[in-house]
Amino acid sequence: MPDTTRIRRVSPILLALAAMVVLCPPLRAQAALHEPFDRLLRAHVRDGLVDYDAFAKAPEFARYLASLDTVRPATLSEDDRLAYWINVYNAYTIQLIISHGERTSIRHINRTLGFLQLKGPWNERLVRAGGQIYSLDQLLHRVLRKEFREPRVHFALVPAAKGAPPLRSEAYTGARLVEQLEDQARRLLSDTTRTWYRNGVLGVNPLLIAYERDFGSTRREWVQYVAPYITLRPTEPQKQRLLDGKAIVQPRTYDWSLNIQKRHGVS
Repeated sequence: MPDTTRIRRVSPILLALAAMVVLCPPLRAQAALHEPFDRLLRAHVRDGLVDYDAFAKAPEFARYLASLDTVRPATLSEDDRLAYWINVYNAYTIQLIISHGERTSIRHINRTLGFLQLKGPWNERLVRAGGQIYSLDQLLHRVLRKEFREPRVHFALVPAAKGAPPLRSEAYTGARLVEQLEDQARRLLSDTTRTWYRNGVLGVNPLLIAYERDFGSTRREWVQYVAPYITLRPTEPQKQRLLDGKAIVQPRTYDWSLNIQKRHGVS
C-alpha cells in the first residue's frame, strides 16, 4: 500500500501556498489602486485644504477616477471595500468642484435663482464606480450608510467645506482603515475650535447630529459614543454628565465655504 502519511502532511502546506498565489495578486492590485490618489493628496492637500487647480491639471487624477469604475467591490474584503468607497466619495467631490469651476462654496453648484435644484450638487450623477453611476447623495445613503453601518465614515467623508472634517493628506486603505477612522474622529472631536463642552453643553458639528442615529438608537447613545473623544477641562463640573450621555447638544455653525488653499492672499 502507498504511504499516504506524507501526502496528508504536505497537502495543507500546498493548499496554503496555492491560496497565497491566488490571493496575493488581488491584494497587491488593491494596494496599488489608490496610490495615485494618495500621491495627489500628499502633494496638494495641506491642513485639510485642497489645491483644486493642481488636481484639475493632473492627468493622473483623471486616470485614477477612470480606474475606480473598473473595480468590482464585491470581490474585496470589507475593510478594502469601505476604504474604496470613502476614496470614491472624496475623489468625486474634488472632481465635482473642478468640473464646475467652483471656488467659493459647493452649495453654489446647481443653483437657480439662489435655490438649490433637487439637492443641488449632491444629486448630480457624476460618480462612475464599480460599473455603476451614482450621485454623491446615492453613494452616501445607498452604499456607505446602508452597506457598512460604520458611523465613523462621517469623520472621513469631506463635502468640500471648511466646516467638514479635514480631508486627509493620504488615501484610505483597508490595511489601515481602523487607524485612519479613529484618527479622523480624534481630529474633529478633540479639536476645541471644532468641538467643545462647557457646563453641560456640547457644541458639535451639525452633520454629526443629522446622522446621530448612525451612532446609536438614541441621542444619549450618540453622546456616549462621541464623549471619549471630547477634550475636557480638568475642572469641568459636568464631566460625568457627558460621559453618561446626558449633555445638552448644541449644533455649531457650519462653515460651507470651500476648503480651498489660498494663493497669493486670495482664497
